[in-house]
Amino acid sequence: MADKSQGDWYAIYTRHQHERAVAYLLSTRGLETFLPLYHGVHQWKDRKKHLSLPLFPCYVFARGESGCHVRALSAPGVCMIVGVGGQPTAIPASEIQAIRKALSSSLRVEPHPFLCCGDQVRLRTGPLAGVEGILLRKKNVCRLILSVALLGRSVAVEVDALCVERVARQIPAGSA
Repeated sequence: MADKSQGDWYAIYTRHQHERAVAYLLSTRGLETFLPLYHGVHQWKDRKKHLSLPLFPCYVFARGESGCHVRALSAPGVCMIVGVGGQPTAIPASEIQAIRKALSSSLRVEPHPFLCCGDQVRLRTGPLAGVEGILLRKKNVCRLILSVALLGRSVAVEVDALCVERVARQIPAGSA
């Protein structure tokens, strides 16, 4: 449940590999930040290393009281606040909450290409019960795709196909 007193969530576009520094700077400026990380393995010629990497490279999510945009934009490493027509666009709290819920579960979460098509599903049981996303099969494993539409980015979480139910797509008013 979103707390309206905290304000809306916004996506902050950062310089390459500046996500952690920007998240820290924004939090010191009074903004609530969310930098979702996943565990990945990078391999070089001579070694492998386990790393905590941003789930959405070059993005940090932040929210705060009105007027927080100026504080965010003036932070070193911040390129812009993602928006439409030059105006910052809020991200639905349900999208942020779904990603938080996936990260707090014991399920594997990883970046995934953004999808616009596919079946919209809701998980009925398990640690992500009630979370909605797009169902995808990859290498005989079912994955739930969770998206942040404004960024055009998605993440994949492995799920049991027996735990999902199809959700009817909502047709926006005036598009008939």
